[in-house]
Amino acid sequence: MPSRLSALILATGVALLSSACAASGAGAEASAATSASMSESPATAAASPSGEVSPSAAASAEQPTTTESETPAVELPAGPEAGTDAAVAWEALMGPEGEYAAAASYSAVIDAFGEVQPYVDIRAAEQRHSDALIRQLNRMGVEAPENPYLGRLAAPADLTAAASAWAAGEVLNVQMYDQLLTQTTDPSLVRVLQNLRRASQESHLPLFEAAAANGGTLDPAQMAAVSAG
Repeated sequence: MPSRLSALILATGVALLSSACAASGAGAEASAATSASMSESPATAAASPSGEVSPSAAASAEQPTTTESETPAVELPAGPEAGTDAAVAWEALMGPEGEYAAAASYSAVIDAFGEVQPYVDIRAAEQRHSDALIRQLNRMGVEAPENPYLGRLAAPADLTAAASAWAAGEVLNVQMYDQLLTQTTDPSLVRVLQNLRRASQESHLPLFEAAAANGGTLDPAQMAAVSAG
């Protein structure tokens, strides 16, 4: 299953590809001009009169291609024993589709673009969701760490790409809760998981879908209209 981080990387890649296509015409013209110039000039830069490749040209050929920086991997601490209720709560909090990753994703957008909606309100909701899961872990004798994703995730190139990515992320979040709800019968934990799933499905997903169709953001009236259904 693709992860929330995969959705982020895909959205960023689409935005970068669009920018590259816009510049391709100018690049093609420059390439043609360079080729014409080389065909009319002696090949003195790459080879010496004896036909040997110059050290500078050889070194240049061996240089690795520079690529866009990648989203760094996030190292997570070891969690509770698999198959336990605590492991279920831990995954909902710490997993790649979980509440910590979601909050960090929205924080990255706010850091890049300012206090824009619906990211501000949904980030606050994700913090409440995280707190609910932390209380469940504490009840089970497990101490939850600080959010390891904060400051490690990059925002997409623009707000429309961000809204599309986070709409996909909310779908994955709902799917995560569907799976986790089959792995526990603890009444308190089940209630929390159901509540968080409902918030993602009925509140966060519609807001991000509306934002994606509206240039990436929503104003207060639009937020209220979406929330009213």
